[in-house]
Amino acid sequence: MAAKAKQRALIAKGMLSHGEKLSKGLIPGTVLKCADNTGARSLRLIQVIGYKGRLRRYPSASVGDRITISVRQGTPEMRHKMFQAVIVRQRKPYRRIDGVWIQFEDNAAAIITPDGEMKGSEIRGPVAREAAERWPRVASAARTIV
Repeated sequence: MAAKAKQRALIAKGMLSHGEKLSKGLIPGTVLKCADNTGARSLRLIQVIGYKGRLRRYPSASVGDRITISVRQGTPEMRHKMFQAVIVRQRKPYRRIDGVWIQFEDNAAAIITPDGEMKGSEIRGPVAREAAERWPRVASAARTIV
């Protein structure tokens, strides 16, 4: 009986069922760096896909979340178009289960197709382990996983 109670407690803390709870560091309007080689340089976060929130609360996203972005700077065929992306780095510190706090120098995302494939072939800079575990295609394109 004690094992079931412990499992329920872990699920209530958010450790087992949906993964760990990360500090949400990005809201709509945030400008992100494009971490891949698709031709985009600067991205603006439009919407967090799958976000369920409260009335009048801004949707927020963290590492590993799928988002809708618009390309602000980049090649002419990429500019002013909307794509889906995965957040691979965030500046706001977040805590891992083992007690380590992680923080990156910039906010960055990698552009993906609607079915989860990478649009580019490589990712510049480190990728958070949370994003790599959730998106295997992103993990295979990453050079370093932190």
